[in-house]
Amino acid sequence: YATQVPLRTMKTAFEVFDVVKAMAEIGNPNSVSDAGVGALAVRSAVLGACLNVKINAAGLKDRAAADKLVAEAEALAAEANVREREVIEIVENKIK
Repeated sequence: YATQVPLRTMKTAFEVFDVVKAMAEIGNPNSVSDAGVGALAVRSAVLGACLNVKINAAGLKDRAAADKLVAEAEALAAEANVREREVIEIVENKIK
């Protein structure tokens, strides 16, 4: 169960990328930098929770289950990096 909570945290935090991307694309132009900061915060939340998945998975006796959980977490973390970069690029283009 200790790995499920941070994995669920990762998934919930990841959903915020849709909101900050929309903010960057169609939100108030005066607050576009806030959308960028939001993307940075979301990525941090996802990556931080990923570390918790990994440390908690290390203590599992069922190595196959542990490996599966870590792989899922790492894939989500990698996608968070991509999504953050997308939002930051939108922000950078709007503030030039």
